[in-house]
Amino acid sequence: MSLHLVALRAAALSYYSAFGGIGDLLLLIGWFTWRRLAYVIQYLESHNAKVTLPTIVTASFTIAILISLPSYGRKRGMPPSAWQGPGRPMLFPCQTTHTRLFPKKHSFVYSYLLVGVPVGWAGVAGDMISTGIGDGVRKGWYNIDAADYLERGRGHIELRGKLDEYLQSQGIDASRYPYAYLVTAAKFLGYHFNPVSFWYLYSAEKRLEATILEVNNTFDERRMYFLTPDDDNVGYVEGSSGKDPLSDASASSDASTPKPLKQKWAKDFHVSPFNSRKGAYSLVAHDPLHPRMEGSGPIDSTINLISSKSNTKLVARVFSNGDAIDPTNMTLFDRINFLSRWWWVGLVTFPRIVKEAAALFFQRKLHVWFRPEPLKESMGRRADHTEAQLEPIFRRYLKYLVHQSPAPLVVRYMPSGISNASTEEFVSPTAETDRNSAELLELKVLTPVFYARFMYYAHDFEAMFTEFNDNCTISVSNPALLPKLVFKKPSPPLSTASYMDFGYFTAIKNLRQRPPRIERPLTSSQIITTHSQKDIRVFRLSALDGYVLSHEDAETRSLYRRLVLKLFVADRIALGSVDILWLESLFFRILLAWAILP
Repeated sequence: MSLHLVALRAAALSYYSAFGGIGDLLLLIGWFTWRRLAYVIQYLESHNAKVTLPTIVTASFTIAILISLPSYGRKRGMPPSAWQGPGRPMLFPCQTTHTRLFPKKHSFVYSYLLVGVPVGWAGVAGDMISTGIGDGVRKGWYNIDAADYLERGRGHIELRGKLDEYLQSQGIDASRYPYAYLVTAAKFLGYHFNPVSFWYLYSAEKRLEATILEVNNTFDERRMYFLTPDDDNVGYVEGSSGKDPLSDASASSDASTPKPLKQKWAKDFHVSPFNSRKGAYSLVAHDPLHPRMEGSGPIDSTINLISSKSNTKLVARVFSNGDAIDPTNMTLFDRINFLSRWWWVGLVTFPRIVKEAAALFFQRKLHVWFRPEPLKESMGRRADHTEAQLEPIFRRYLKYLVHQSPAPLVVRYMPSGISNASTEEFVSPTAETDRNSAELLELKVLTPVFYARFMYYAHDFEAMFTEFNDNCTISVSNPALLPKLVFKKPSPPLSTASYMDFGYFTAIKNLRQRPPRIERPLTSSQIITTHSQKDIRVFRLSALDGYVLSHEDAETRSLYRRLVLKLFVADRIALGSVDILWLESLFFRILLAWAILP
């Protein structure tokens, strides 16, 4: 069998496994289809025709579509919910362009696919677009999961619920915007990379009055910008009829054209390593649903990056490259044709970003700005495995501190990077009896690295104040209240009946040192200097160590000591990375096994 046929079989099997739930009949159809394509490849090869691997992959994917589409709707499990509101689920074939003007000129243009859905609609449109679909129910090819947008997780409240919560968190009355339309890069086969999503917010008169830009960077951080038109950008550009289309039901869409939404705001989010966090952005966004939320494009949005000296540095634009497509009007052939042309676009968004970054670094020689930790207004990355396991321990310890405090305190704790973790309030005993005299302290973790860094400090007050004031991994609403929460107390004794606890915590005590300050040095020598700074004080157990030894069960003690010791050892021999430490451990075990085995 030729290499092409082996590759074809592997590709077909991978697609079959991705589609899931394939019965004997589908396997039989797939086998006959594969055999037919195999004969075609053999025929082409016998006549010295050029058969490339991309051609085989595309052909196998097209076959998978042909096999799956006829049964896709029947496997859905439930009909789509009726939608009586304005707007329709739509597919928007687009292009995106980036033009960098200085310090070096650089530009590119790529195809880009956006999907639009009315916020509040749930169901499947033409087997192509879905949102609000529960587990065990077949989704559309392009699926929008509410858990991926705005505050992460909590997808059960769906897009409308998450939008209302976000508006309320910004002090905005959600009833001002009864209609909304989300335009985004939807998931395809469970994957998407989504640099920016556009939430278009409409008044009761179905007029575009605000937008939310949901920006994601490659570090898994997120920033939402709520934007309204500037004062000079309200109303319509009058057409020949001189009428506002909202005031006359018979007015055509050409009679009056709405002004695009324009706004400018300060840059406070790190997106590209080739731009600092200084400067400003400006947006020009056209209403994709004009008029009266009955339209279907075109998409046309332009974002300008303006330098700190008020010069336009970069222009990024996404715009329609063809008519929008209503999936409910697509025939089987239309769906096959569309998927065969667009299936790969979302999968190559991130590789394209990497390609252009390499060109800027190696060819244009642009300066690289190291990533700063996100500000309070931004959303930190998802927690890694170690941070996610440490967060519940820190949460319980914080609750313990509040209950031990003699002051009337209410502590509102807001976690970061933990899926489905919610804000929680802890109330001290004195505040329980006299809530009116209680003082509120809000602790908002800005990045999940805080949970790992907190383990290094011997003193709670030093940990909170340093991470708030110097490293900006946590936001504290009223720092003056910290001494009432983390009051000074003597070092806890290492008292335990477990030999394992004694050994592990002795090692933790001796390895503990201040964590390196979060900064972005420019040279390797500075990096080494920063990581080699040591705490010259007497080693000691931390208050958190004492809490774990005295108040947590054996399973939690075992987890805590293992995680903390990994962090401390990784600092010594693995550049501070637990992942590198794991690789070193694996390599050592392989060498040991090699030496022992005959």
